[in-house]
Amino acid sequence: MTSSPPIPPDAGPERLVIATRESRLALWQAEHVQTRLRALYPRCKVDLLPMTTLGDDLQDAKLSLEGGKGLFIKELERALADGRADLAVHSMKDMPVELPEGFCLAAITEREDPRDALVSNAHAALAALPPGSVVGTSSLRRAAQVLERFPALEIRALRGNVNTRLAKLDRGDYAAVVLAASGLKRLEMGSRIREYLSIEDCLPAAGQGALGIECRSDRPALIEAMQPLVHRGTLLCVRAERAVNHALGGNCSIPLGAYAEIWGQTLRLRGLVAAPDAARMARAEATGDADAPEALGTRVAELLRGQGADEILAALL
Repeated sequence: MTSSPPIPPDAGPERLVIATRESRLALWQAEHVQTRLRALYPRCKVDLLPMTTLGDDLQDAKLSLEGGKGLFIKELERALADGRADLAVHSMKDMPVELPEGFCLAAITEREDPRDALVSNAHAALAALPPGSVVGTSSLRRAAQVLERFPALEIRALRGNVNTRLAKLDRGDYAAVVLAASGLKRLEMGSRIREYLSIEDCLPAAGQGALGIECRSDRPALIEAMQPLVHRGTLLCVRAERAVNHALGGNCSIPLGAYAEIWGQTLRLRGLVAAPDAARMARAEATGDADAPEALGTRVAELLRGQGADEILAALL
């Protein structure tokens, strides 16, 4: 494989501003992109614009009732629209499947560990939790898959950023919590992970572990400048996963899992739709051409429909 030609030292923009939430994980993600852009474009001054979003303010509300995880993104997009910022960095699992008109994903970077992880101060694995133990998670998808395997556990809602969730665990509100492994690793908290939940046991959310860089779609030069940050394999996998969600008319708050793997020119895509109480579960998988990820996602969505996915989702309304 031939390497890309080196970027001239005077190439790229002269200044960029990255809008970001103020949580530790969001700041880590923005700083990660900031570091990579500074390395790519040495003359470019890259600054952060930390912001508090409506999603951060609604710590005690159920996101699905208040507008979904898109609440974390709207203020950042407003900063892009009015020119206060050039870019916004998001966890792809939190990105709505349809972006507002005038915005685009300029890049999706290489994925971190996509798995979910168990954190507990007293138990080394889900299987070690006594019946009736309280497990905290903000995700209906995680809740359903945990209950399917361990129906004697009690699932209780858990909101807040990573540090807030761990603090609630440490003060004894929960016997264990389930979080994304990628966030724990990025915050150098990987040592707190007691068990990684396998892809087979807990299918991740679409885009889990990947970062997306959003900008206005009317800025072609900026979009072009982001291309060196694109990781092709991750991009194709995430496009396939998000296509499952899109085809089912979903959002990032519904109990839907989707995970793709790439081998050369072939994608393998698995999908899941679950009732939050695990009473019903639809699963499907297929393989397809890596250059047609949306077609594969649509096919897996149709297979899920054949397993009753529409009825499961309708019952949530």
